[in-house]
Amino acid sequence: MIEKLNAIGGQALIEVQAAQSLDALEHVRISILGKKGALSEVLKGLGSIVPSERPVIGSVANDWKAKIESAIETRKKALEDIFLQEKLKTEGIDITAPSKRSYRGSLHLITQTTRRIIQVFSRLGFDVTLGPEAETEYFNFEAVNIPADHPARDMQDTFFLGPGVVLRTHTSSVQMRSMRSQSCPVRILCPGAVYRCDHDATHSPMFHQVEGLWVDRHVRMSDLKGTLEYWARELFGSETQIRLRPSYFPFVEPGAEVDISCFLCRIKLSPTCRVCKGTGWLEVLGAGMVHPKLFELAGYSRSDQVTGFAFGLGVERIAMLLYQVPDLRLLFQGDVRLLSQF
Repeated sequence: MIEKLNAIGGQALIEVQAAQSLDALEHVRISILGKKGALSEVLKGLGSIVPSERPVIGSVANDWKAKIESAIETRKKALEDIFLQEKLKTEGIDITAPSKRSYRGSLHLITQTTRRIIQVFSRLGFDVTLGPEAETEYFNFEAVNIPADHPARDMQDTFFLGPGVVLRTHTSSVQMRSMRSQSCPVRILCPGAVYRCDHDATHSPMFHQVEGLWVDRHVRMSDLKGTLEYWARELFGSETQIRLRPSYFPFVEPGAEVDISCFLCRIKLSPTCRVCKGTGWLEVLGAGMVHPKLFELAGYSRSDQVTGFAFGLGVERIAMLLYQVPDLRLLFQGDVRLLSQF
């Protein structure tokens, strides 16, 4: 039996050295040391051996087992090194090659447009002022001359959070807060989100406004027109013209809708422009001289001879015009295909 063990052990060492892959080496291990391997089968016959010879045969078997396991481990490390070197040759990394550019996000189109608007008015001395989005009914309505029976206060237009508390429907409330807390002159911009119960291709229940207020002595309608004309030309091009059409807003008197000349018609010379519908004008904002009632509510005295103008524009409206976005809802869907264009 010792001769048989020697023969099996010698052959096993030869097969281990001849193995050219890890799978082949594992096959050799199982065929020799497995439960049904050659060495295991020999050891099963120890029961038929004379008891005095069993220790000697067991010692020889254990020696061969240790030698085979050591040879297998050595061969395994050698094969792993060989495979690693081959892999490095075929899958080498060129450390001089430029790395892949990681994906970088960008500012949302609404944020970009808001910042462009603020930058233009900032050159005229307007400071940015913020206020709460959850506003009291008083500051959202009464303080800006919207009485209790005004249609804008109906449930279908305003989100009520509780008794006397609403989600602001405009940022005019920030203007009134500023007039009460700051001494004259006041020259501010009030950007921010506002909320109304409306949702279609051109309206959203949450949208963004930038409102402006200039309060000082001897502020005139011509100052309002010059300010808005400067803004329009900075944003839409130096050839842009504006016009003011009489309109009604509770917090200004007189009030006006402000149009700009269609910048697409000017470029394409198309009488049937799909944006202005061939009229040559685009409505962009509302404005007017601050209503005397607001000065009274803010604590100003008539003897102060204070006047002022206010204007308000929708950021989404401006963004859709500047970047030709056909549907307002696209700005709120978070579609990377759209947002990555800006």
